[in-house]
Amino acid sequence: MRQVNIVGTSPPSQPSRKIQTLQAPPDISPYNVTLRTASETSLWLRWVPLPEWEYNGDQELVGYRVQYSRAASKEGVLSHVISDRLEREFTIEDLEEWTEYEVRVQAINGMGSGPWSQPVQGRTRESVPSCGPTNVSAFATTSSSILVRWGEVPQADRNGLILGYKVVYKDKGSDSVPQYWVVEGNTSHSVQLSGLGKYVLYEIQVLAFTRIGDGRSSRPSILERTLDDVPGPPVGILFPEVRTGSVRLIWQPPAQPNGIILAYQITHRRNTSNSNAATVDVLSPSARQYTASGLKPESVYVFRLTAQTRKGWGEAAEALVVTTEKRARPQPASRPTVPQEDVQARSVMLSWEPGSDGLSPVRYYTVQYRELPDSNWTVHSASVNHEASSYIVDSLKPFTSYQFRVKATNDIGDSEYSQESEAVTTLQDAPDKAPTILSVTPHTTTSVLVRWEPPAEKQINGVLLGFRVRYRELQYDHLRSFTIRTINSPASNWAELTAPYSVRNLSESSLTQYELDNLSKHKRYEIRLSVYNAMGEGPTSTPQEVFVGEAVPTAPPQSVTIQSSTATQLDVTWSPPPLDSQNGDIQGYKIYFWEFQLQNETERLRTMFLPELGVKIKNLTGYTTYMISVAAFNAAGDGPRSPPTRGRTQQAAPSRPSFLHFSELTTTSVNMSWGEPGQANGIIEGYRLVYEPCTPVDGVSKIVTVDVKGSTPLWMKIKDLADGVTYNFRIRAKTLTYGPEMEANITTGPGEGAPGPPGEPFISRYGTALTLHWTSGDPGRAPITCYVIEARPSDEGLWDILIKDIPKEVTSYTLNLDMLREGVTYDFRVIGVNDYGYGSPSAPSPSISAQKVSPFYEEWWFLVVIALVGLIFILLLVFILIIRGQSKKYTKKADSVSSYPHLGSHSNSTSLPLSHGEMVRLDEGRFPALELNNRRLSVKNSFCRKNGIYTRSPPRPSPGSLHYSDEDVSTKYNDLIPAENSSLTEKPSEISDSQGSDSEYEVDQNRGGQQKTHSFVNHYISDPTYYNSWRRQQKGVSRPPAYGYTQPEPLHPHPLDDQDPIQPTTNTTPRHPPPLPPLPPLLPRALSPSPQPQGLQGLHSQGGLIQGLAPQCQGTLFRPKGSRTPTPSLLSCSVSEPPSQHGTLLYSSRPPSSLGCSSTQQPPTAGFSSFV
Repeated sequence: MRQVNIVGTSPPSQPSRKIQTLQAPPDISPYNVTLRTASETSLWLRWVPLPEWEYNGDQELVGYRVQYSRAASKEGVLSHVISDRLEREFTIEDLEEWTEYEVRVQAINGMGSGPWSQPVQGRTRESVPSCGPTNVSAFATTSSSILVRWGEVPQADRNGLILGYKVVYKDKGSDSVPQYWVVEGNTSHSVQLSGLGKYVLYEIQVLAFTRIGDGRSSRPSILERTLDDVPGPPVGILFPEVRTGSVRLIWQPPAQPNGIILAYQITHRRNTSNSNAATVDVLSPSARQYTASGLKPESVYVFRLTAQTRKGWGEAAEALVVTTEKRARPQPASRPTVPQEDVQARSVMLSWEPGSDGLSPVRYYTVQYRELPDSNWTVHSASVNHEASSYIVDSLKPFTSYQFRVKATNDIGDSEYSQESEAVTTLQDAPDKAPTILSVTPHTTTSVLVRWEPPAEKQINGVLLGFRVRYRELQYDHLRSFTIRTINSPASNWAELTAPYSVRNLSESSLTQYELDNLSKHKRYEIRLSVYNAMGEGPTSTPQEVFVGEAVPTAPPQSVTIQSSTATQLDVTWSPPPLDSQNGDIQGYKIYFWEFQLQNETERLRTMFLPELGVKIKNLTGYTTYMISVAAFNAAGDGPRSPPTRGRTQQAAPSRPSFLHFSELTTTSVNMSWGEPGQANGIIEGYRLVYEPCTPVDGVSKIVTVDVKGSTPLWMKIKDLADGVTYNFRIRAKTLTYGPEMEANITTGPGEGAPGPPGEPFISRYGTALTLHWTSGDPGRAPITCYVIEARPSDEGLWDILIKDIPKEVTSYTLNLDMLREGVTYDFRVIGVNDYGYGSPSAPSPSISAQKVSPFYEEWWFLVVIALVGLIFILLLVFILIIRGQSKKYTKKADSVSSYPHLGSHSNSTSLPLSHGEMVRLDEGRFPALELNNRRLSVKNSFCRKNGIYTRSPPRPSPGSLHYSDEDVSTKYNDLIPAENSSLTEKPSEISDSQGSDSEYEVDQNRGGQQKTHSFVNHYISDPTYYNSWRRQQKGVSRPPAYGYTQPEPLHPHPLDDQDPIQPTTNTTPRHPPPLPPLPPLLPRALSPSPQPQGLQGLHSQGGLIQGLAPQCQGTLFRPKGSRTPTPSLLSCSVSEPPSQHGTLLYSSRPPSSLGCSSTQQPPTAGFSSFV
């Protein structure tokens, strides 16, 4: 408070205490109240809620009351209370169709009600009549017409303006589709139905229709039968038995009896005679067969069959028959044809040529069709006249492909079906069905958006070209007080109520929605939709009404942002929709929010009115992701929602764990498990477990706190408990802070009914395994289900379960020491388990160490012994192999040498082999050791690969610097000359030594087996002393090209010319080798001349050059300069001397043509090759 005087204003006084005024009823009513048609039975009421400062009381008690009743009627006033102070709309349901209502609204609070708003009026949408006309009657006037009469539709059930009536009728005994007879206008209440079936019982109903559609039919149905008439012809005439003198025929009653059949008349005659000679018989109405006898064989007869009713004899059915027994099934008809000019939209005309009737006239044809591409064959008619050669197939679908076939039937049976006709496509027709309008909603203040679903493709009856939208304005304002109008011509008088239709063609066949614009504001429109093709337009859809002038916003709010303020609150802000899409004044916003991925279960709504452009959403769940969408609304309704925006509240304390369970309870331990919190409200960082005895144990109450890090595992084994003590367990989860606790108590030890202790276990040990043995104890109140073994280190004293779920039948168990800590001493005990839980444990077993005992084969000393024994065995084996190899070497040498006679001896005796001492002396005398090797000479490997001849290098002779006497050689090496005829073929110099390897063998034919011979060629090749000795020979010394044994003849030295001694020559004069260096003396015996072998003679005859040896049998070896491998002359292989003769070693060169040896030649034999 301030004081004011002439000078000025005083400072304000101290504020008074807070004063709250009393509550009062609202002072104002809701404003901007509008009422629109929602449907045929509902109205949509809208208003602007009161601002908060107009509540005049507790805002939680503020609401609204809606009152409505029929216009101009004070009776039947109804009301409805809305308790939400922010609600701004309400749909009034369960109203009468096509009825005017008056509605008003008032605000209420805890103190009372405010003033009523100004009343608004609205009419429910027009609908179809809810019942049919009254007093329906029918009267048959002729055999094909019935007169139908009816009364008015009750006023309350009209639900609109009656535009006419429809009489619905059908044959009661058939499943045919009902037929409609339309009566335009509401003044006529009778109609004459004509063109009906004769003597047919009809079921008749009448319905009224309005602009919206057909109403319900009258109940009950009226039954009326047309009058009788003469019958139609009998059907199904067949002759199942035909003889040369008699026939039997059967038939069925007429398809159209047109009354009660009283009798049948049969007339038959020969087809060539006149009717006066016919035989007539009258049969009872129940007769279905007739036998005619006394007929002439092989004749054609005509039978006529008629039926009789009260009105007289009807139309006759006629059939031919041939009195013969040579009947057969008919042949198939020709392939049906369909001329293009006979193809219509729903029918085609088939034509065919009949086949042979098999001497039995065709009684009828059956026509089948199928719809392409996958349909099955369907019978269209099985009673086509036997005289027909064409037939109209109707009731087909427009613009559909078909095929047709025909078969004939006579008295014997059916023919095969004819060939299928070519595919025929029916013509297009106007569509049979209209599109289905899904919705018509205001889009702007002058346009509406129409959405629809087109008809099925098979109902379009052609190619869809587009849609037609029909719309017109409805003039309902001057009809508020109408009662009943009589409309004689609805087409003209309905224009008084509505404007004519405007049409828009939509040529896009793929459209499913269209914006109908340029409409008048604040007007109600009726909209229909149809489709059209090349043949015309189909029916129009059911009309839809819409009010134009108020449109919802067409764009959502913009720039929706979310801020997380607390663990239970999100702050949401946004901007209004663009101005051009608001379609009027924005009244407020609706905020939709829900938990992420749980929209259907958790979606909630918050409504905010202008001028707020933000909201604080409270009472949310901590650390939860929410999706928020905002929509603007105006007087016409809600606009589209904005795209969902994601936001998450902050972390908070979690809820308590969902459960707390105990298992495996023993006297000293328990397994405890718990569930995750129902609402984590953040990231679970761990759990805190606290347990303590409910009463002190030995005077001490110990509280144990255990912190479990992380969100898993959700269990813990508690082992340091006392027997028979009740413990209190408490656990809670932690995020940023700890949440509430989950609490439970448990008492250790066996429960009531648990098993008793098993017998004290004893242990047997074997290697790395322990076996526990025990005896069963008291099973308790239930059978033992399994056993459990507990163990503890002897120095710790905490028992823990080691083995679980041991079968109940087992009283021993073997466990591996790997399960235990090595070197630790353990105690064991056994516990029985039944349905009541764990029982009392057995007494502890004797302590036993878990130290592993290694087997002896893993000890170091055993491994060392094994290694030494193996080494000794290997050395011994090597030594034995060496000794055995040396022994075999010299033994085979001696055996081989002993097999040759003494050189130059003419006797048949063989020389003794060299003794070991003599061999040693040979080595001491610097004679090169002989390296013998088994070689096998064959036809393939005995000639040079280059020239087609495989050869073997000859033994290298002693160097030229060494001098040998003939006597020494003869004395010491007499044994080495083979007793049999032998020859050696050497490789030419172009072949490497590897081609004559030690793997080759020589075959001794006389000895009948393979004998290894020692080769010493490599011995000389590998020694550079001998190699260089050849190169140091004097230039004047000539080298013989080859050497061998021949008949003694004078040796004429002949100097070497430039010709290669290895190459063959055509000169028949033998070339004599130069003098050889002196050799060691031979034995005192002189070599006897031996005859020249046959093989050599053959070589001379072929032009081969044979080089003979001196009488001392000295040989020379030629080796080209620069070649490390000696290059001897080619050797001739010829073995023809008997074993008693001394062998001759011949070295000769022969051309490649010498491969063709004579048939008398022997293959090479095994033996030693040497030189002297």
